[in-house]
Amino acid sequence: MCVRESFSQTARAIGRIRRGCSCHLFGKRYRTVLEDCLMRLIICVVMWAVFLLLLLPPVASVPSPSRPTPRYCRRCCDHLDPPLSPASQPAANPTPEIHTFINMTILKGDKGERGDRGTPGKAGVDGPLGLRGVTGPKGSKGDTGAPGDPCKIQQSSFSVGRRKALHSADHYQALIFDTVFVNLGEHFNMFKGKFYCFIPGVYFFNINIHTWNFKETYLHLMHNERPQVILYTQPSDRSIMQSQSVMLSLELNDEVWVRLYKRQRDNAIYSDDVDVYITFNGHLVAPKV
Repeated sequence: MCVRESFSQTARAIGRIRRGCSCHLFGKRYRTVLEDCLMRLIICVVMWAVFLLLLLPPVASVPSPSRPTPRYCRRCCDHLDPPLSPASQPAANPTPEIHTFINMTILKGDKGERGDRGTPGKAGVDGPLGLRGVTGPKGSKGDTGAPGDPCKIQQSSFSVGRRKALHSADHYQALIFDTVFVNLGEHFNMFKGKFYCFIPGVYFFNINIHTWNFKETYLHLMHNERPQVILYTQPSDRSIMQSQSVMLSLELNDEVWVRLYKRQRDNAIYSDDVDVYITFNGHLVAPKV
């Protein structure tokens, strides 16, 4: 419609130009009308060309109604083969296959129960010894333990006294005691005045005596035949109590006793039949391990 109208307007414009040539050859007014008509004609032609190009693909894709049915190739020996099943015959218009793809990472299920513990493997090779750690804080004091078996506790102790005075003689004298306060296991021999070691270890010994007026007091505490400590007081116009103590390490069957010095000096120790002025004590401190 647009092309027809443009052709009509162009023809009328050309007629006007011819008629007006007698008066005004190619007048300005008629030249403007002609140019306008030509532009409209060109625009209409371009629009029709684009429209036809858009219609070409659909028209080409429509199958021709007169197209014959496709025929398949046959061999001369096809009649000897068994007939094909409908499912094995090729389809005229095969349907495209659809393959479903499932992303398994988004289908994660719930966490299952913990399985049974497996069999322990073999022990590995011991590694190198590590550095010593920092000393920890001191712990609290523990509870008191139960008493041990009395039969296994090693004990040895004695305490004896003398009620008679003693003066020095021409020879050394062992101090004999006549009163027993304690004598566990009978380790102190009252007849010899000696303590015999049955449990090796460390022992504590103590001597207490009363001096005599105007007489010297001179005693030794003996370990076997060796003097260990001395108990000595000078002569005085009054008597006093004198003491001496020592700790000794003893072995099995060692002897400990008190010896009074011989008559080279006029020495003596005082006592009476009423009170006990002279005592000799000893006990085990720690048994030998």
